[in-house]
Amino acid sequence: MCNIDILRHDFPILNKIVNDQPLIYLDSGATSQKPQCVIDSLNHFYTNSNSNVHRGIHTLGDQATTSYENTREKVAQFINAVPKEIVWTKGATESLNILAYGLSQSLKPRDIILISALEHHANIVPWQQVCAQTGAILKVIPLDETLQKITLSETFKLIDIYKPKIISLSHASNALGNIQPVKEIIEYSKKYQSITIIDGAQAFMHLRPDMKNLDCDFYVFSAHKALGPTGLGCLYGKYEVLNTLPVYQTGGEMIKTVSFEETIFSEAPSKFEAGTPNIAGVIAFGSAIDYLDKINFNAQLIYEKALFLSLRNQLENISGIKLYGDLDQNIGTISFNYKNEHPFDIATLLDQYGIAVRVGNHCTQPLMSSLNIEGTVRVSLAFYNTKTEIEVFIKHLKQCLSLLD
Repeated sequence: MCNIDILRHDFPILNKIVNDQPLIYLDSGATSQKPQCVIDSLNHFYTNSNSNVHRGIHTLGDQATTSYENTREKVAQFINAVPKEIVWTKGATESLNILAYGLSQSLKPRDIILISALEHHANIVPWQQVCAQTGAILKVIPLDETLQKITLSETFKLIDIYKPKIISLSHASNALGNIQPVKEIIEYSKKYQSITIIDGAQAFMHLRPDMKNLDCDFYVFSAHKALGPTGLGCLYGKYEVLNTLPVYQTGGEMIKTVSFEETIFSEAPSKFEAGTPNIAGVIAFGSAIDYLDKINFNAQLIYEKALFLSLRNQLENISGIKLYGDLDQNIGTISFNYKNEHPFDIATLLDQYGIAVRVGNHCTQPLMSSLNIEGTVRVSLAFYNTKTEIEVFIKHLKQCLSLLD
């Protein structure tokens, strides 16, 4: 891995001063920061090759189309898939909605959709809507007795009981950082031919998933949580399953032929990419993938793990702090509360020191209800954070907590 001090220079915002203090950004779970190469890519496209894709027979159009499709190939290679299995979307949320809409067409009353108690609202609400429309039933894998994670034994038991048509799970919890045992669940579910969907929004940058190894039917993620621009996401699908889904939106580009009597749609992925796409975002995401490819993945894992352990150990030594989640299998995210203090008060005080954390229910209200809390303070790390930042965070956190006592 690159020297961390050198690598941090690639992220211009990390030099920012907030409230007269150097920024300490501990909210990468909400969105990652962007290296200069991604910012430059956006600017370069609009300055030098702005054109629509798949349309104009001219130099700019050819350049834009080539760069746009090159990113599809880069992402496919990054996750060990093939380009025709990569669909561009607005984000993981839209990807899940495309799947919910498409798969609902084949559901019958009392078919089971299985999710976990750790899911983001984006992996709950679409399935609730599907159940309301089709008569299917949503079932939830509960937290274990410690209220920290789900277990394989309970999950396998529920799969055997319900024989679900669809299983949709987060690869890693956005609220707690838990890495879910999705590979084992995917493998076990094959005995019932369940369709498996993995929400990789939080896991993509930290775990670099391999689609051949996971062997799920669908995997979704958002570019902005992996150094890329906002407003862009990806839906991976095994081609034979992906191509059977009905179109989600209609318009230009995603059709083969149109007459006033009939429309014939293109094959995947084009059939799911109606209208002018986020061309600049896709191309810039290609630069983000190039950047990630230059970082040794094993070194990144080791470094992020060391950061997380340092943070966890120091938080555990503060009297009155309660930590939530699986603190062993974790992508580098810690949620905590302090005594009976409101998390918003803690975050507001930390902001005065230039420290950015997230507070609230993290779009996981059912999970917070299970934990019998309204929300948490969440610290989410990335490889561009440092141990010095963690030490400064802990120092100022203690000062903030002393003001609240």
